[in-house]
Amino acid sequence: MGDAVGWGIVGYGWVARDYMAPGIRAAGHRLVAVCDPGETSRRAAQDEGARAYDTLERLIGDPEVEAVYVATPNHLHREAVEALAAAGKPVLCEKPMAARLGDAEAMTEAVRAAGIFYGTAFDQRHHPGHRAMRAAIRDGRLGTVTAIRIVYACWLDRRWASFAGQDNWRIDPVQAGGGALMDLAPHGLDLVDFLLGESIRDITALTQARAQDYAVDDGAVLIGRTPGGVLASLSVAYNCPDALPRRRLEVVGTKGMLSAIDTMGQTAGGTATFIDGATGSPEAVRFDAAASPFTEQVRAFGSALRRPAERAAYSAARDLHTMRLIARAYDACAGANGSNT
Repeated sequence: MGDAVGWGIVGYGWVARDYMAPGIRAAGHRLVAVCDPGETSRRAAQDEGARAYDTLERLIGDPEVEAVYVATPNHLHREAVEALAAAGKPVLCEKPMAARLGDAEAMTEAVRAAGIFYGTAFDQRHHPGHRAMRAAIRDGRLGTVTAIRIVYACWLDRRWASFAGQDNWRIDPVQAGGGALMDLAPHGLDLVDFLLGESIRDITALTQARAQDYAVDDGAVLIGRTPGGVLASLSVAYNCPDALPRRRLEVVGTKGMLSAIDTMGQTAGGTATFIDGATGSPEAVRFDAAASPFTEQVRAFGSALRRPAERAAYSAARDLHTMRLIARAYDACAGANGSNT
């Protein structure tokens, strides 16, 4: 069989087409088939040499599809994951797990009952810069970690679409389940767990609908605390012009600070720096700046598919906890809005 995995993709939009499909090829795997109801998406997949199906059942029936990447709008994740789990197919599902917490809970149960290999596509775990930062933290370079600060922002207006003529489902509360908080904050919440080895336990948030003309939030601030007492703050936005500085990750400790610029996102590169707490002197953190987090994610998932001992790095229960944090953050926003009326 070899290490090359035959992949299927459910939902062939912008992220799947521009990042996951190239990541599959760069990792030395094969994109076998795509399932999408849209003729434009199916034609794009065929142009890249993949078989194109209009129903999930046909993709599931393709014997060369060994693992499936689910990249549909959020509200369709549950239907796809439950069907794939019932068929025994390993699944890598885009974040957030679902548009609604109840759907994420049902997905987790389906994965458990079927015993399939499941992962949520938190590609930021696989950015080489973030891996280097985690290693430095584990080596004790920061001393006692006290805080994590994250800014992850972009500009997403009503007119944006992955293909010409397609709706921007990310601004539809039914399809997306929320706005900037739902879409961008899961990456930051998961990075806290990845970098520290412990997840946020306490959380609250405020949202805004300030600059964009749609029904979901276009910005949010979240604050949280881990069981060990590390404070986390996340600023996420759909209302930050792309020409502005908009992606920053800082981890602060009693002996120093790690600061990463432009590492968060789908592309390779960015920079990371260690600043000594005693002298203030900076030191570049070295990592492979050419390695795409999507390519590395495909390699890691494929390796774990072939080597079950590596699957301990994946946890549907952990990802469900992140989804619950998102739900609690939105609940806190609703409570704050109610107290002001």
